[in-house]
Amino acid sequence: MHNLDLSKQALRFIESLQLKQKKQIANKIQILLENPKPQDCEKLKSGDEYFRVDVGEYRIIYSIEKTKILIFVIGKRNDDDVYHKFERVR
Repeated sequence: MHNLDLSKQALRFIESLQLKQKKQIANKIQILLENPKPQDCEKLKSGDEYFRVDVGEYRIIYSIEKTKILIFVIGKRNDDDVYHKFERVR
């Protein structure tokens, strides 16, 4: 089991969601804590160890450190803005 570290941006985004979407994202984060590389994750093309997973209409961008999952950004899946936000916080 890994520990979780959420960026301020990711935390604010989760807080802005409706309860149903919060639960979906919380369930996916729980899956990531148990298995940081689930079958539906994809490695980002940047040279570092960054991954993304989709949760309904949202995308989570994260990295894995020894015993920690670092969630940088959560945003709309079909919106490139999630990647622009990721570039700013990373």
